[in-house]
Amino acid sequence: MLSILDHSPKLCDRVSRRSVLRGGAVSAFAAGAGFVGPALSARAANVAAPKAKSCILLFLLGGPPQHSTWDPKPNAPAEIRGEFGPIPTAANGVQVCELLPQTARVMDHVALLRAVSTGDNAHSSSGYQMMTGQPHIPLNAENVNPGPPNNFPTMGAVLQHLHRGQAYLPPSVRLPHQIFNTDLSVWPGQDSGWLGHAADPWLFNCEPASPNFDVPQFRLQADVALGRLSQRQTLLEQLEHRLREVDRGPAQSTYNLQRDQALALLGTPKARQACDLNLEPPPVRDRYGRDQFGQSVLLARRLIDAGVGFVQVNWFRGPDEPSNAPCWDSHAKEGDRLKNVLMPSFDTAYSALLSDLVQTSRIDETLVVVMAEFGRTPRFNGAGGRDHWGQVFSLALAGGGIRGGVVHGSSDGQGAYPADGKVSAADVTATIFDRLGYHADTELRDPLNRPLPISRGEPIAPILM
Repeated sequence: MLSILDHSPKLCDRVSRRSVLRGGAVSAFAAGAGFVGPALSARAANVAAPKAKSCILLFLLGGPPQHSTWDPKPNAPAEIRGEFGPIPTAANGVQVCELLPQTARVMDHVALLRAVSTGDNAHSSSGYQMMTGQPHIPLNAENVNPGPPNNFPTMGAVLQHLHRGQAYLPPSVRLPHQIFNTDLSVWPGQDSGWLGHAADPWLFNCEPASPNFDVPQFRLQADVALGRLSQRQTLLEQLEHRLREVDRGPAQSTYNLQRDQALALLGTPKARQACDLNLEPPPVRDRYGRDQFGQSVLLARRLIDAGVGFVQVNWFRGPDEPSNAPCWDSHAKEGDRLKNVLMPSFDTAYSALLSDLVQTSRIDETLVVVMAEFGRTPRFNGAGGRDHWGQVFSLALAGGGIRGGVVHGSSDGQGAYPADGKVSAADVTATIFDRLGYHADTELRDPLNRPLPISRGEPIAPILM
């Protein structure tokens, strides 16, 4: 029995990705994994010369406090500034929180946006806005799920849809799991939406820091040698010959390409090696951090090295997260969570990634984005934490045609509202698309055949090279 995907979600036809490659149904896998997106049904993609070849997006789900990360407020009252002060960085005049000492050394490659706003204080709906550039209808809607009218494709899906050319690996990948709320509701804005399954970024459910981390997605089962795969391919070709006599429609050529890509994926070591963290020297793995987030970031870098164009790394939400403050959702004991759990892991992995890209001269062709769904309230609550706040928060971008060592926008003295340089989620998506070579007015066609731009924002010119 041939099986190359494991522990994966159901498709819309209620068939799991684990089972579609049983008995030779290769094309179903290729379509589900999104190796080839459908042709643009509007005008051709409005393509410019890309500044970046690839993008790694680090999504810190839960919402980091801007005050204790990228936008310290040392002159604010204690109940606003928090217990951690600012430190200087390699970027002249730019300070960050003292819990980011390693990141401070590479800030000359980073541009900060300190006046990002969604106006939405709910994880699910503000997250949808940040990942798609489209406001959720309505705002402030928690525990909502994907589906109309909030069905705009995520950035990775748009890029996969626009991708041209063949590749063994899918153009867009998400890992190590989907983003979900405490009630297990999956956020909207993470999938291909109305673009269809061919554009769905591949979801790699994994725990890369686990001792037994394996890559079953890209290997044959133990009882299937390459010789047996060849025999199954011959059988598949015989079956297809009879099917072609029945169906000679335009879908046949797409099927053939998808079949060839899926079989090539199984027969080549390239995909397996991309996910094999044991090929990294132990000091490199140590440098990224041996926790799930750090190893996920290292895995993202390896996937980019292997030719994947877009990788979104979601903060790992394990079963031991406190229910009152999971991940970066610091409603309680914020100082303790930041100092002992969150910031050391992020600081280690993020600085290691940027340092790797700089040392290997790939920083100019790799865009690295750090974002979340929103920030935190300026004042602490009674539990020593901060609550949801979409009025103003901060993001960080580096590499891939981004000016390093600069700050665009500012918040007011309490980190509560934009003071100047306000940017929207749409502006952020437009900037990412622009650096990857696509103008914001590149059109897609929705199911009603309406032309829609991939972003309604504008690239943030002051941070672009």
